Amino acid sequence: MFEKNENSILVTTLLITLGLITGVYWWIAHTHSINISSYFHNSLKKTVQPNSLQNNKFKEISHIPSGLFSYGGSTTWAPIRSKTEKAIETIFKKYDLRYTNPATGSPGSAVGIKMLLNNQLAFSLSSRSLKEKEYQQAQKKGFTLTEIPVAIDGVVIAVHPTLDLPGLTIDRLREIYTGKITNWEELGGPNLRIIPYSKQNEGGTVEFFIKNILRREELGSNIQGVKTTTEALRKVARNPGAIFYASAPEVVGQCGVKPLAIGRVADRFIPPYEEPFIPLSQCPRKRNQLNLEAFKNDEYPMTRRLFVIVKQNGQVDEQAGLAYAKLLLTQEGQELISKAGFVRIR
Repeated sequence: MFEKNENSILVTTLLITLGLITGVYWWIAHTHSINISSYFHNSLKKTVQPNSLQNNKFKEISHIPSGLFSYGGSTTWAPIRSKTEKAIETIFKKYDLRYTNPATGSPGSAVGIKMLLNNQLAFSLSSRSLKEKEYQQAQKKGFTLTEIPVAIDGVVIAVHPTLDLPGLTIDRLREIYTGKITNWEELGGPNLRIIPYSKQNEGGTVEFFIKNILRREELGSNIQGVKTTTEALRKVARNPGAIFYASAPEVVGQCGVKPLAIGRVADRFIPPYEEPFIPLSQCPRKRNQLNLEAFKNDEYPMTRRLFVIVKQNGQVDEQAGLAYAKLLLTQEGQELISKAGFVRIR
């Protein structure tokens, strides 16, 4: 009997407690117009945001290390480096940045990450996300790698200015680069052999293209290899049947090649340039501008993020990489990224 009464008292106490909690919650939410769930969500969000998101100018960033710091990697980053490096070093004169090419071969995202793993760089730049094997290689060496996104880029298709096509779908593009379609006539164009070009390196753009556009199929035997984007664009400008893919800022404003609209479906091609298209005969006096809004809202079907890759080892190299990412994530850094032809991430 005693045990039964004790259970009844416990249940009654629990119900009263729950009622009081509910009443307090209702009173706070209604009397003070506070959204409790939103409050806790926002508080959590603030704790995980990097400090750099609270800064507007380079000079507001603290803990910038002193020394000479080598960095390297993605060639896609070249326009960003040209806009930001001098601006950073003007304010932080002891934060000396030096872009470093590999001793052999061409620079690229994968090569930069390898150099970082081998202690040849303080941090690296990448136009693709880290791979699981790269995380594992870092762990074996006693540290971890972190990728920090700072910008959005579009991958653009360049063709000869005389090629008269409204655009290509992702599926048709895949068939061109896997060797299934070999003549522009098959796509409604002229009776002309297609000559697809692709860079011969371990760059992030090539890896992005194979993974996301070719869906990991191998490049066809008809692919013509080139070492640099400049070389490829020159070949496309001279050859009416040529086609090439590269980072948007490297293609859209060019005078010798035409950027092609791309679509997920055949009845909706999205141009990588702002419409209306400016005839190349007016270049360089007038140049086509990037369709940044389509890149930003993912309307354009071939976009990717650009990353700063940081080695987390508690040493000065980690400080240098984090400082670089923080600087690019300021309002000033994001404005320079936009001027370089990329989409700001914030």
